[in-house]
Amino acid sequence: MATKSSPEAPLIPPRPTRVAAAETPKAALASPVVIAGVIVAALYFGREIFIPIAIAVLFSFVLGPLVDLLRRLRLGRIVAVAIAVATALGIVAALSTLIGVQVADLAGDVPRYRDTIERKVEGLKGSALGRATDYVANIGRAIHQAGNEADAGATKPAAPPADPGKPEEKPVLVEMRERPPGPIETAGSLLSPVMKPLATTGIVFVVLLFILMQKEDLRDRMIRLAGSSDLHRTTVAMDDAARRLSRYFVVQLALNAGFGVVIGAGLYLIGVPNPVLWGIFTALMRFVPYVGAFLSALFPLALAAAVDPGWNMVVATAILFVVLEPIVGHVIEPLLYGHSTGLSPFAVLVSALFWTWLWGPVGLLLSTPLTVCLVVLGRHVDRLEFLDVLFGDRPALTPVENFYQRILADDPEEVQEHADLILQECSLSAYYDEVVLKGLELAARDAARGVLTPEQKSAIRESLSGLIEELAVRSDETPEAPAAAARRLITGGERTAPACGREPIAPEPGAIPESWRQEGAVLCVAGRGFVDGAAAAILAQLLAKRGIGTRVVPFSDVARARIDAFAPGPARIACIISLAISGEPTHLRRLVERLRGRMPQARIVVGLWRADDEILGDAPRLAAMRADENVISLRAAVEAVIGTIQAEPGALSAGLAASLAGTGSAEPKREPSDLAGA
Repeated sequence: MATKSSPEAPLIPPRPTRVAAAETPKAALASPVVIAGVIVAALYFGREIFIPIAIAVLFSFVLGPLVDLLRRLRLGRIVAVAIAVATALGIVAALSTLIGVQVADLAGDVPRYRDTIERKVEGLKGSALGRATDYVANIGRAIHQAGNEADAGATKPAAPPADPGKPEEKPVLVEMRERPPGPIETAGSLLSPVMKPLATTGIVFVVLLFILMQKEDLRDRMIRLAGSSDLHRTTVAMDDAARRLSRYFVVQLALNAGFGVVIGAGLYLIGVPNPVLWGIFTALMRFVPYVGAFLSALFPLALAAAVDPGWNMVVATAILFVVLEPIVGHVIEPLLYGHSTGLSPFAVLVSALFWTWLWGPVGLLLSTPLTVCLVVLGRHVDRLEFLDVLFGDRPALTPVENFYQRILADDPEEVQEHADLILQECSLSAYYDEVVLKGLELAARDAARGVLTPEQKSAIRESLSGLIEELAVRSDETPEAPAAAARRLITGGERTAPACGREPIAPEPGAIPESWRQEGAVLCVAGRGFVDGAAAAILAQLLAKRGIGTRVVPFSDVARARIDAFAPGPARIACIISLAISGEPTHLRRLVERLRGRMPQARIVVGLWRADDEILGDAPRLAAMRADENVISLRAAVEAVIGTIQAEPGALSAGLAASLAGTGSAEPKREPSDLAGA
């Protein structure tokens, strides 16, 4: 029976609990590996069962919209499913019949094609290429013949002398005759090549029938497996995944069928025999990623070379494939279903190799559709997110994580390239706010945990200084026409998209009073964190782009030991930048007091950048810092400075006042009480 624990600690601590074998790191790593191995083995040895099921699942996504359409026409589920499956079965039977007829016709003309090829080969022998090939072949034959003669002379024993009195023995001829096959054997030999495809087709359509009939029940079971704690979210995710997959497969099937029709019509006009066969073959091969369309061109090219005594038909066939494939792949496909399949190029290649090894040529055809299904499940089911990370084309890291990883790896060139890409979509202030400062927060957290070495801190500061210097020539405006690569990075999904908001207010040239233009009118004071100096330099850069005089003050100049020697100069406002405000911000309060003593007439703004810190919801603690204003972003800091200029009587020109008055979307000043309720 359990008893309540005593409030006093025991004198002898309890023995540590032993970690079970299944909880050790090796066991935790081995368990997924064993499960993956079992799954792969099951897929390999059970491919006779899983291949029809996989084909049926893919067909269900294609026929799902047709079934829904028939249901909207007041037809019952059984009737709608029967019509859809019968239609699909009829199409498959018609295509199979066409393929059989075309293959039989092609086989009957093979002798004639062989004669044409032999004549072409004879014609090539008289050319320079043929003579060079014969010369090389003769040299090889001579070398091979010399070697055989030398071996024969060394190993051949001397033949014994023949006995003249012995009669010559004559060989006996033996004739072997097979028993003619019976009717059952003949039928078996004729039907055996088609029995397996017919059985597979039957299994596919039986499974397809049950999938379409039990659609809701299967969806409920998938929801149960994915997690039923949040039924609304899981249901919406499953419906969205099914809708996306249906649309993708229907569009892909229609596009590949259209491509096959165009290829077949083009081959018919060129004069290539059996154009229907090659159109169907091309449509099927387009499901193979990257090389499918070009592999499908090999057979028509070979047939054109066998039919035409010249080379005009071969050239025309090659032009047909070379022109149509880029148009469909790079123009029509992106317009119909986006830039790509949602898979990374490496994932497409690996999936093609994996499924081909697992299931053979059928796996090659199914590799891309099956991997697309896995990626869509990974994007909608939390437990399967690793599939999206491994095979999806979205960035694995957010822009913030990418930025921090690059400065942590001391790679300033990649930091600059990353910034250039995002700045094609965002303004400079938005990039600083949503990427750089959030990345510096990660650095500040790691520094607080003590995981950054002095060398890493120095490298991070150097990378930041170089980045700020490189971006000094950039204007703080949102680009009107972002590049496609930048849009894919920014809109790669909610997980990776920074918020590219409107840039801060930009006064008209000459609108800032002279007293605010001189150097040091605004002091950007760095906190004691190792990246606070870089954050202060960023704020100074954004203010300078608006014609405001700034001065960056390191924390050492305003420390307690040196505050008496600190000269504020013509400062009208001081902005304190600190990325390390966890816990009681005692150092910030004391820094505000020291600055207040040296410049009592100046306004003091404190930047509280870590928006997830608990202090932002505590109004008494914010008020205890005794700052005139608290801001949580660079944009808010810039607008706080401009608001201070606006508040001075007669300080603003008419142009700036009008621009400020006409900016209705500008963020209001946020006092501590406002931050507490945010």
